[in-house]
Amino acid sequence: MPESHKQRVSVHIRWMIRRDMAEVLAIEAESFEFPWSEDDFIRCLRQRNCIGMVAERDERVVGFMIYELHKNRLHILNFAVHPEFRRLGVGSQMAMKLIGKLSPERRSRIMLEVRETNLDAQLFFRDLSFRAISVLRDFYDDTIEDAYLMEFHHDADDITGADGRYERKAA
Repeated sequence: MPESHKQRVSVHIRWMIRRDMAEVLAIEAESFEFPWSEDDFIRCLRQRNCIGMVAERDERVVGFMIYELHKNRLHILNFAVHPEFRRLGVGSQMAMKLIGKLSPERRSRIMLEVRETNLDAQLFFRDLSFRAISVLRDFYDDTIEDAYLMEFHHDADDITGADGRYERKAA
């Protein structure tokens, strides 16, 4: 379907459960040159501070996010949307769900690393008001590629627009 004819789809976002793993692994394999293995997912999700969420459309997992809870921030470790559902608002809905967990008093930031070659992800997060705050040299084990450390900072005056997109209030 041409990009201009795509419409936003509504998804149900919920906690990831064990039976989601096959669909999550398929999305992971289609999304990344160096995908996580099932063991990588399980090892991560067994940690007390690691959480998985999925986006579901018609009882089909169409996206997932893995993130860690820290004292004053959330850290996205892995995030992907099925290729058929990209640019339809699925990733934005998942990101907004996570942004909604922030508060000025507790966890006020979301951090993540994005490969320097992953321009789509850089632009996606930039559109959600994430900012690159540093370059992490030779960050990945699988390549000599650098990463951008990106951060979203919650302000009490920030708002969500009518279209569900995040907006910063004018100063």
